[in-house]
Amino acid sequence: MSGRTILHVDMDAFFAAVEVLDDSTLRGKPVIVGGKPEHRGVVSAASYEARAFGVHSAMSMARAVKLCPDGVFRRGRMERYQEISRNIFAIFKDFTPLVEPVSIDEAWLDVTGCWRLFGTGPEIGRLIKERIRQELGLVASVGVAPNKFLAKLASDLEKPDGFVVIAAERAPALLAELPVGCLWGIGKVAGEDLKRFGILKVRDLLAVPVDNLVQQFGDHARRLRELALGQDERPVIPVHQAKSIGGEITFAEDIADADQLRSILDQLTEKIGRRLRDNGFLARTVTVKIRYPDFTTLTRAQTLSCPTDASVVLRKAARRLLDRRRASDPRPLRLLGITAGGLSPVSAGVQADLFGNPELDRQRDLDRVLDQVHGRYGTKLQRGADSGLKRQEPGKVLKNPAKG
Repeated sequence: MSGRTILHVDMDAFFAAVEVLDDSTLRGKPVIVGGKPEHRGVVSAASYEARAFGVHSAMSMARAVKLCPDGVFRRGRMERYQEISRNIFAIFKDFTPLVEPVSIDEAWLDVTGCWRLFGTGPEIGRLIKERIRQELGLVASVGVAPNKFLAKLASDLEKPDGFVVIAAERAPALLAELPVGCLWGIGKVAGEDLKRFGILKVRDLLAVPVDNLVQQFGDHARRLRELALGQDERPVIPVHQAKSIGGEITFAEDIADADQLRSILDQLTEKIGRRLRDNGFLARTVTVKIRYPDFTTLTRAQTLSCPTDASVVLRKAARRLLDRRRASDPRPLRLLGITAGGLSPVSAGVQADLFGNPELDRQRDLDRVLDQVHGRYGTKLQRGADSGLKRQEPGKVLKNPAKG
């Protein structure tokens, strides 16, 4: 273990909790936040009362209505959620500058060395949890551990209103008895593959020689084994120190359809472009990550002619990388991701086109409009194939292993 002390703070049913905060008559009721059922909307958040009926995030709103017809259905208010989120992150930064956002309602904090000011890691976790409750009227689950993986695992173990500490010496025994699905990167499909080899719990994975795992599941198996041992040396990286910004999606079912994969990649690219602009970065490289059903994982990268934060430029590069790879190996994919790297601050400037580029200027204007609309309404609006606007239709077979 690294000797670090890492917190993972995750707000419980955040969007739904904010709705209850603003309307106390909703307390104790099944609150479901999302789009309109008639517009193929999806659930963004569900209160724990709604989850008792089987409702969960990413489910279609139409399905949620059938499961919980007496639920209280609310449209999302992204501007309000972002306002509360800023207050939450302000509390985090009162304790440490090392805060790495995972999403609007979730972050890792490195509090190593903060004990002289605030106490031990568990004491800091308790203080943060209580301040969120007292100052904002909301509930957070907190995990305390020596690394990011274990801290995230700890915050999930006793939700809602959880507080779990995983000490370094306790981690191996705790992990051994957990389902293998607790490890990052193992979704439903991968879990079924492992099950066929008799691997149901983490201890079963550790019982298999690592060379056998790699032979069967590819190099990704080495990372799984590290996690199974409770090992994770990734540092907590504040946004302003980030060297790259990325995102990926693990599919609940393998996807072979080229158009569907491009659409998913476009959605990821829009999100990465927005994060670049929100944080004042330009990207020099674009990397696409793919994983096949046999766990073979590949990355392909392209260096751009000049740093950019324009979504259309990022999208063209990402599509080109995906199409080239699939031309040589069109097998279905189980994971797709994109990373924008080689970051530099916007203040460093964007290389100007000698003769101007009206189309790129138009796309940047469109970026600004979409960013404003997303910030105010959290709408699922994005570019169409011809760079116009269309409403994003969420796929029915996706799941995100990490929120945001």
